[in-house]
Amino acid sequence: ERFGVVADRPAKELSKGNRQKIGLVLAFMHRPELVILDESTSGLDPLMQAEFERLVREVVAEGRTVFLSSHDLDEVQRLAVRIAIVKAGKLVTTDTVEGFRERAPKKVEARFRQPVDQSLFTRLAGVSVRSGNGARIALDVTGPIGPVLKVVAELGPVDVVCRHADLDELFLDLYREAPSLGASSAS
Repeated sequence: ERFGVVADRPAKELSKGNRQKIGLVLAFMHRPELVILDESTSGLDPLMQAEFERLVREVVAEGRTVFLSSHDLDEVQRLAVRIAIVKAGKLVTTDTVEGFRERAPKKVEARFRQPVDQSLFTRLAGVSVRSGNGARIALDVTGPIGPVLKVVAELGPVDVVCRHADLDELFLDLYREAPSLGASSAS
């Protein structure tokens, strides 16, 4: 009832979303201590995805464990406490969501009325220019943020956004930096 499963037809006649719901019911109905799921919300509409997330939180709150394999990093960010990144079948890194965020560079984007000299930023410790074209600049900041904001303020910004990297950006950075670990060309 919780997932609105269609149970009056053979599974092969059901839509992908309805088959996915049946799979979730089967995975959770016997109350296992460990649930391993792969791309579990694929094919579910947003309401069913939200219901799935509520179910996972309930199961975890009961002390049971859910391993979730997903390419939907927004979903992982909302549900996971710990994350492991695997590349070519090898563990690249593992940490808490918060741990990944803490060690990730801050993203600073600024827009000015006139073109700015990027070297004003590249000479600051822990700053790299992600992109820049005249009056816009995007920076990754691993060092102190104060000196960056001071330079931005001195240049008279029109707009400034400073934020933590999201999980998609962290994943892409880690995946690009990790060695291929013997991945074949067929991978």
